[in-house]
Amino acid sequence: MDNSLAYMTYQHLVTSSVLTAQPPLLSTEQLVWTITQAADDRKAADMVVLKVVDVSYLADYFVIVSGFSRAQVRAIADSIEKVLEENYQRLPLQTEGKREGNWVLQDYGEVIVHIFLPEEREFYNLEAFWGHAQQIFLPELATTLGIAENIAEN
Repeated sequence: MDNSLAYMTYQHLVTSSVLTAQPPLLSTEQLVWTITQAADDRKAADMVVLKVVDVSYLADYFVIVSGFSRAQVRAIADSIEKVLEENYQRLPLQTEGKREGNWVLQDYGEVIVHIFLPEEREFYNLEAFWGHAQQIFLPELATTLGIAENIAEN
């Protein structure tokens, strides 16, 4: 084997997912689902998913949830970060408001998560502001992902 072929074989091995332990690929809808489940694990309330891809360049989806105390808002944010980092090696591109705990914003690129205290959520009323966006219901999302039957069984 000549040196160039050996080098190309080495490069292929080094860049293959076998040796680099690449995280599993995650579709945008799977990202939304994972976020909603992590939020639900910390008892997030009034969960709303808006598909904003057709009405905004900011993201494809907004996930909007409520927590009933500053500690719960931060716990929801921590849960989402932990699940995405552990399972998909994804960290938010930006996080805002975590210290205050009234409204935490986590930017995952194609998905932006808003975690509010009820008063802030009512004041900013993102659902009304983005009212022209399509609301996605979780059973519909589960069907899209092909996991609706698994959920019905549990």
